[in-house]
Amino acid sequence: MNKFHLTRYLLLFFLFPISVFSQDYVDIIKVGYGTTFNSTFENSPHSTDVKNFDFGLTYPIVLNEKSALITGVDFSITNLQLAPVSDYTDLYSTTFKIGLTTSFNEKWKGTVVLLPKIASDYHSISSDDFYFGGFASLKYKKNEHLSYRIGFYSSSEAFGTFATPIFGLYYRSPNQRLEIDASLPIVADINYNLGKATIGFDYFGIGRSYKIHQDNTAPVYVEQSPLEFSSYIQFNTFNKNVLVRAKLGYTTNEHEVYAENDQLDFRLSAFSFGDDRTQLNPTLNGSLFLKFEAIYRFHIKEKEAK
Repeated sequence: MNKFHLTRYLLLFFLFPISVFSQDYVDIIKVGYGTTFNSTFENSPHSTDVKNFDFGLTYPIVLNEKSALITGVDFSITNLQLAPVSDYTDLYSTTFKIGLTTSFNEKWKGTVVLLPKIASDYHSISSDDFYFGGFASLKYKKNEHLSYRIGFYSSSEAFGTFATPIFGLYYRSPNQRLEIDASLPIVADINYNLGKATIGFDYFGIGRSYKIHQDNTAPVYVEQSPLEFSSYIQFNTFNKNVLVRAKLGYTTNEHEVYAENDQLDFRLSAFSFGDDRTQLNPTLNGSLFLKFEAIYRFHIKEKEAK
């Protein structure tokens, strides 16, 4: 049975360094904490708070003039009720990043990253909580202000195998004020630098799955696939190396529970093949969210000049 999920075209992806070395900087450390407002269950008077903490570390190691090793880890915790009047559940995800980026010439650059991860409630970690993914991309530098990228990502998940092509671009205006960084259908950011502050709009489509280990119940998994749209104000401190960001936006809040063996055959971007699964919990409605982020940014060109 084939199903086209238009609302999930931007879903089912987890954090990975698709933008490493696409700009003139690298975000070494990124920490964020967010919470939603009045996240109600469909056809129910009950609601839940959805709280999320995430930490990301990306550490590139220069090998020579043309190549660098990419290392790092991403960690996140989501806390929510998966059904009305149920206990709160913690969903953990730890993703390790190991890869290589290489410049072929002045125009072309390639990146390959392996992304193994452990995702579950971490009550009883086993091999069933381990998933493996990978990402490869090519970047073409058109000029000093504009570059394009194309890539492909694939991962094993609790619901089956997922894969998607990635199409993106990076643009910075000649006056260094306007910046556009997009890797669709995953992430997009448009911002304008005012000096000590930056205002912007971003989109992030998170897709993860988690095994849930419950006592005296059949094993299940959670498919987490919210879409986040937000506007933000960012304060640029310590010579623009430390960024503090406040975001207000809307999230679709999708957290669907399925039986462990209830899987689809394959998902390619927007297309699901063999998806006749039965959702076990009520649908969680979208809501507003507030999030705070802190970023440590390393400016490559400034370091090279020094």
